[in-house]
Amino acid sequence: MKNYCTIYSHELYFDNIVPEIQKVFPKGKISVSEEEGQKIIDISIKSGLFKPKKQFQISYRERTQPSYQISEIDSPLTENLSGMFGFVNSLPSSNEKIKNVLLQKIQTLNCEFPILSEGDLDDELKILAHNLCQSCDGIIFIEPDTNISKSETQHFLDKDLNLILDTNANCNIDHLDVNINAAYFDEEQTKVTEDQKNRKSKSESIINERQIKLNNNLPYIASEDTTILRTPKEIAERVTILATTNMVAFNNITGEQAIDYLKNYDLLEKATEKELSFLNNPTDKAKSYETWKCECIWVLMWALEIIEDIGFPNILANLGDIPQEKYPIAENKDPNLFINSINHARNKTEILDANDLYYRLDWTCVDARINGIESIHLHPGVVYERHYALNWLVNYRDQDWDNVSCDT
Repeated sequence: MKNYCTIYSHELYFDNIVPEIQKVFPKGKISVSEEEGQKIIDISIKSGLFKPKKQFQISYRERTQPSYQISEIDSPLTENLSGMFGFVNSLPSSNEKIKNVLLQKIQTLNCEFPILSEGDLDDELKILAHNLCQSCDGIIFIEPDTNISKSETQHFLDKDLNLILDTNANCNIDHLDVNINAAYFDEEQTKVTEDQKNRKSKSESIINERQIKLNNNLPYIASEDTTILRTPKEIAERVTILATTNMVAFNNITGEQAIDYLKNYDLLEKATEKELSFLNNPTDKAKSYETWKCECIWVLMWALEIIEDIGFPNILANLGDIPQEKYPIAENKDPNLFINSINHARNKTEILDANDLYYRLDWTCVDARINGIESIHLHPGVVYERHYALNWLVNYRDQDWDNVSCDT
């Protein structure tokens, strides 16, 4: 069977699928079974004696715990949705507003059901897919070779089968709804802890005091009870690698010298795939990108209590303010001396307070960019990089350094 399309919805929709099939295929033979946590609907359509067989299948799965956000990977579907979020987040877009709404919508999805077909059924499946999407307020992920495709690459369609986004940045809509089941939202809110409430309130007060645009509807971040911070040694190793790549970014050493330096002190394996790629080919464009990691270094040094105050993200960090003797690297200095000297870091309360604040400030920056407004009180690049480092510190979605997402 070939994959016709895959439909996603925020609703738990299984009980509605068969009735929708019967509307389009009133004489189809339908059977339902279960296999490895999925519900399988098989449909066969009787043809003439010498006509090719016609059949299709819908396999349905849903989240273990329905929600309006992806706060943890609790099922194969949430793992898939998390991957989808990262995929969409990495795509270019001609309409950043729609892309960001799509990212919000992905977090609300609670079920997935691909349609696989065999035989000449495209005309009927077009009607069925449209009906299903309309009924469940769904979106479709689809390849470029079906009769409802709207792009020559992989892409997403809305419930009216219009192009939301493809891998070439194309978008043909100006509006996309994000709906959630109020029961899921209410259930999530009843689980909120006091530290989450206090943290959100504290961040909002800081933002309001500075007369910065605030989104009061942003959810709470994780609680202290469910957060596991990176260890002091992990932080020390990470900031050491960042400090080394930063030297290359600012043309203080070459990529080759950086690799030799890390090799000499048995630290090269701590560099990520992207960092190794940069060190092996430090182009001017890549260097420009890497210079922003000063802000990540600043945050991690703050987390290790080497910097007393992280400051407000309206000005760039100045790494020159860090005493040289407390900096991870230097000429002829063994960075392991720095790493091994670190045995403590800031506590969960301090780090989550900062994480919550930068999460909300990042939303402000994204909102300003989407609406073409200049950020007067904030430096968007500083906010993003610090949010990135803080998300890594709190193990946001268990993502490694190269793949940290800064959802807003």
